[in-house]
Amino acid sequence: MNYENRDTYGMYKSNLNRGDGIGPGPRLMGADTLIGNDVYNRADEDLGDIKEIMLDMASGKVAYAVLSFGSFLGLGEKLFAVPWKALTLDTVNKRFVLDIDKSRLENAPGFDKDDWPDMADETWAKNVHSYYGSQYQDLTINN
Repeated sequence: MNYENRDTYGMYKSNLNRGDGIGPGPRLMGADTLIGNDVYNRADEDLGDIKEIMLDMASGKVAYAVLSFGSFLGLGEKLFAVPWKALTLDTVNKRFVLDIDKSRLENAPGFDKDDWPDMADETWAKNVHSYYGSQYQDLTINN
């Protein structure tokens, strides 16, 4: 599913119908419209979909997208906190792109839906950012 399908308020309709760039997307987008979006890698392999978007409440910035990967009918689902800056929006295919091999994602630090990590822990955050090749920055600094 993509953000246009989840647009219950019609915020992207002006872009679709007129093609004039008026409206919030894709520079500013509703968080709820991004939940459920597909994530692919540069090899065009399906890596899963966005289950949640984590906001840093002190800075007001998006910190992570929680990616679901490896499930079949909800069984065996593993979740991954992917640094927001590691994702790019592919507006042509209406999906996100994560520049990582599928096998590397399979071995990424993940978690179970019933046992979430402390994402505010600086050591955890630095490890996750390092794994995905994005630079860790304390979001509460330089608001």
